[in-house]
Amino acid sequence: MQDAAPFVIQRPDARAAVAGRAVAAESLQALDRDHLIHPVTSWRGHQQRGVTVLESGHGCTLRDAQGNELLDAFAGLWCVNVGYGQESVVEAATAQLRRLPYATGYFSFGSEPAIRLAAKLVEIAPASLRHVYFSGGGSEAVDAAYRLIVQYWNAQGRPHKKHFIALERGYHGSSSTGAGLTALPAFHRGFDLPLPTQHYLPSPHPYRAPDASPQAVIAASVQALRDRVAALGADNVAAFFCEPVQGSGGVIIPPVGWLKAMADTARELDILFVVDEVITGFGRTGPMFACQHEGVEPDLMTVAKGLTSGYVPMGATLLSEKVYAGIADGAPKGAAIGHGATYSGHPVAAAVALEVIRLYEEGGLLANGQASAPHFASALDSLRDHPLVGDVRHIGLLGAIELVSDKAGKRGFDPALGLADDIARIAYANKLVFRAFADNILGFAPALCITAAECELLGQRLRRTLDEVLALDGVQAALRAA
Repeated sequence: MQDAAPFVIQRPDARAAVAGRAVAAESLQALDRDHLIHPVTSWRGHQQRGVTVLESGHGCTLRDAQGNELLDAFAGLWCVNVGYGQESVVEAATAQLRRLPYATGYFSFGSEPAIRLAAKLVEIAPASLRHVYFSGGGSEAVDAAYRLIVQYWNAQGRPHKKHFIALERGYHGSSSTGAGLTALPAFHRGFDLPLPTQHYLPSPHPYRAPDASPQAVIAASVQALRDRVAALGADNVAAFFCEPVQGSGGVIIPPVGWLKAMADTARELDILFVVDEVITGFGRTGPMFACQHEGVEPDLMTVAKGLTSGYVPMGATLLSEKVYAGIADGAPKGAAIGHGATYSGHPVAAAVALEVIRLYEEGGLLANGQASAPHFASALDSLRDHPLVGDVRHIGLLGAIELVSDKAGKRGFDPALGLADDIARIAYANKLVFRAFADNILGFAPALCITAAECELLGQRLRRTLDEVLALDGVQAALRAA
């Protein structure tokens, strides 16, 4: 019997590759329309509109399939913190793919990148956080936190602590459970959410608060948490989840001292304090993590997005020693803690994350983000005089502009106008990308590599965009009616 011929991995056919690149944009639009489901969109509406195909990127610049070069003032989806085209990140991924493209974390196996990344996260995170569980993204990280909190309180012999409290306008992903902590209607409609054990406090929104003074906003939130825990019963409440800055809710920036006050109150009430830094982590607000502005040390913290700068999917849930030990020692001896996933601690994602963190620290990107923040703030603040602008808010490289039809009355626009779609369309025509929320809030989160000149360009293109929005018939009618 002859020996079998060795298996040879075939290289892609060069002609096929060229043919693939030559697929016309019209064909891509048709394929997208027929087969690809896009996240958080009107399915039929997207089919009618058609996809905008992005082709390449460098730094803060995106290029679409038609050759348009766009200033990306939103870092993809709050995530490409190091900017597009960082070659060292590509090299880190490629080297790991060649060395070991996959390693399971089951059966006590592991890989060097995942182990080193867990240690690095503990090194740079708030001191309370000592253990790391890796997931595929932010939603999974929140789901992991939720499940582990349930496990923790059961292990403590306190099984009644099943109620979770979050904030109105908060965002904690779109998993089957975490989407209930999210307090945005689109994530509940048709999904039978929120659950009866999920509750919300008013958002700490100074622009919309009856009393915008920092002391009043903080006091109102603290009292709301106390009141809700008292109503539910402290023995029934498991945890309070919050973002240091509410991202998808409209970049709502609480006053300084709010996060620490809420952390202190949660501990006093004997509930776990969970900080969701999926958006705010990795230099987005200035320091590596937004908690560090106030020295807050949470019981759990969720991260993703800037962890790998969006180059590959990855999230992480960080646990305090108290929570880790409570679960580990509360389980039956030798019993597995039944939470895990195939791609937890993926070696390629971990290698990418290690290089991304190196760029933040040794590559100077964290420092550049901090140096660019005043230029970013100036670009947004320059729009305060615009007739449509009611509020401008920013921290680090995270900011928002809230549009109104009546500055004095802070009145917005009728949702029936569909203004968000018009704003996004006009901005794109002006070669600018940002987030136009449905409630007339514009969100900005550029990469940490942004320059002073690009911040100035952002301001110029944004003013031109708002001027064109101002000229829309529906907007003019709303201003006249105000």
